Amino acid sequence: MTSNIYLTSANGAPIAEDDNSISAGERGSLTFDNYRLFEKLAHFNRERIPERVVHARGYGAHGTFTLSNDLSDHTIAKFLQGTEKKTDVFLRFSTVAGGQDSGDFVRDVRGFALRFYTEEGNYDIVGNNTPVFFLRDPAKFPDFIHSQKKDPRTNLPNPAHHFEFWANNPQSMHQITVLMSDRGIPKSLRHMNGYGSHALSMWNDKGERVWVKWHFKTNQGIETLTNEDAAKMPADGIHADLVNAIDQGDFPSWTVKIQLMTEAQAKQYPTNPFDLTKVWPHSDFPLIEIGQLELNRNVQNYFAETEQVAFSPSNMVPGVGASPDKMLQGRLFAYADAHRYRIGANHQQLPVNRPQCPVHHYQRDGAMAQGSACPFSGHNQNAGVNFYPNDREEAPKPKPEVAEPPMPLEENAWVRAYDSRDEDNYTQAGALYRLMSDDQKLQLIGNIAGGLKQATESVQKRMVQHFTLCDADYGMRVQAALEV
Repeated sequence: MTSNIYLTSANGAPIAEDDNSISAGERGSLTFDNYRLFEKLAHFNRERIPERVVHARGYGAHGTFTLSNDLSDHTIAKFLQGTEKKTDVFLRFSTVAGGQDSGDFVRDVRGFALRFYTEEGNYDIVGNNTPVFFLRDPAKFPDFIHSQKKDPRTNLPNPAHHFEFWANNPQSMHQITVLMSDRGIPKSLRHMNGYGSHALSMWNDKGERVWVKWHFKTNQGIETLTNEDAAKMPADGIHADLVNAIDQGDFPSWTVKIQLMTEAQAKQYPTNPFDLTKVWPHSDFPLIEIGQLELNRNVQNYFAETEQVAFSPSNMVPGVGASPDKMLQGRLFAYADAHRYRIGANHQQLPVNRPQCPVHHYQRDGAMAQGSACPFSGHNQNAGVNFYPNDREEAPKPKPEVAEPPMPLEENAWVRAYDSRDEDNYTQAGALYRLMSDDQKLQLIGNIAGGLKQATESVQKRMVQHFTLCDADYGMRVQAALEV
């Protein structure tokens, strides 16, 4: 059957010939009127945008969040009110430290970034497959990532750098214990949990705020790999597993749960509830099931969707908010700024980033701005007035009733840099260690020793001291493994 779809150039004109360039004679030089060739080569030179500095190797899919527990007592967010309410989502998994050239089965934290396309705008929860992180202050984030990237001299991975950073930053001990455990290499993206990790917030129509942590518990069960098992896996195995499962109708799903903490509880709690290196114990703040998350549609174009999707914790809707978590505060700026650099000022106009509700604002122009025939319906707002306040009745105006209640500050707070490097870096890491089985402890110690042996004697000594402060047996076993 002959197709009636004709090849065109980028301006839509039909192309008569696309296999051969125009030349001066059969064997002669090419001529300067090869506009079709020039268009193809020029676009080819620009096909790649800068890869993400972190979370570069990603895997995405579309799906649905179905609410089963009405949260109207805690939030005015419409997508969290009622039951059986469905919201479209996009979920991007990723490795963190490696570039796009890294393998699927490296020992690394996995990103778990989830977008809800709500009726009031996009809400992004940008987390990982671990409930904690290496740091509690964003000032050290660039240094941390530099230590995890390739050696600047050899351009090769260097575990000695990892441990040198950690030896000087014991706030990482809890996350190290998770990363080096049997959960450090997921068997697949379907067989791991996701966490919002940060303390976030919700607020209701009475102006009452609660702090919240999000948990996404895999319904497929946790399955992981040892270093030896991972070495036998194909480089793209995790990506293929997700694509094939969804294509075959075996839709992965997660039970969505939250923890809630009142403002009064936060003030009285003995540890800082906004410290990203710590969890909220389930015994104090039990998990509350609120719904199901299912992935049921693969992307149609990896670049347009998975590579250009732009998550940011600053993408919030009425009824949800941030918290005094310092890492979160830094990310409110850094994530959106990274996307403006990578994709452009109008990255939110791309289909995968575009809200599924009307957008009305006074931001204008910039590269790739899109419009439409009506004054306020296009993202560039077309003929609509471009400043506020104004005298136009039809122009967008603020909606005071969705204002977030004021966030309390510490009484008599003084503005300065506060040193939190010694803010109990060991208790929860030790508690996690003591929960492990003997086999899990064996894997943990082996994984730590494999990289730590490549560090200097000074780094090894300090790391053993840190592990010992977590748990005496923990430190003793690491020391013994280093001596073998």
